Amino acid sequence: MTSIEHEAPFELDRFEFVLLKRPASSPRIAEQEAERIQALHLRHLGEMSAAGHMLVAGPFDDQPDESVRGMCIYKTGSIERTRELAESDPAVAAGRLEVDVMYFYCPKGSL
Repeated sequence: MTSIEHEAPFELDRFEFVLLKRPASSPRIAEQEAERIQALHLRHLGEMSAAGHMLVAGPFDDQPDESVRGMCIYKTGSIERTRELAESDPAVAAGRLEVDVMYFYCPKGSL
């Protein structure tokens, strides 16, 4: 018997990964309106975290594609539910951001 046969099976946790992007056709709006939408966006992210739907979110910087703005990791159990929650973000509803939603796997218990 080899030592590999004695090891526990490798297990993964599954999360929903949301990539926030600036759409090519993002509307031009006044600075004051942009600030208002950003405040609503941040409040939405806080609400998602407080409700237990989202584990972490944050912006990107110094990336080669400036349209890629940030990411979120949700734990809802479904792509559809995560998409619904992410699209309820006021910045998405206003057309300032769009979302790509996909599953993300990592070693069990690492997040």
